[in-house]
Amino acid sequence: MAKILVVDDAQFVRVRYRKLLGGEGHEVVEAGDGQEALQMYEKEDPDLVLMDITMPVMDGIEALEKLRERDSEARIVMSSAMGQERMVIKAIQSGARDFIVKPFEPETILEAVDKHTG
Repeated sequence: MAKILVVDDAQFVRVRYRKLLGGEGHEVVEAGDGQEALQMYEKEDPDLVLMDITMPVMDGIEALEKLRERDSEARIVMSSAMGQERMVIKAIQSGARDFIVKPFEPETILEAVDKHTG
């Protein structure tokens, strides 16, 4: 199973990911913003990062760009609310492997994890 870094400023979202992914046998580590994500990535060396775009301190796009500078092979799937098409395009151009629109169904998350860790 995979080690997955979940990055979201909303604790309830991180809990939802942890329950879903942990229930499938994945190891889940968490960060509450982009800055913390950079630290956790270095410490934990995850197989995949699931990261929100809109966060305080450092947003997901900036964190994505910094992670890709450090590790060009980093597998990062971004997520954000509907209506942020410009941000989706920026995330993909910055190296995101995929994009999930919130609110998401559990199957959507599991499919993305399988696709990018398998």
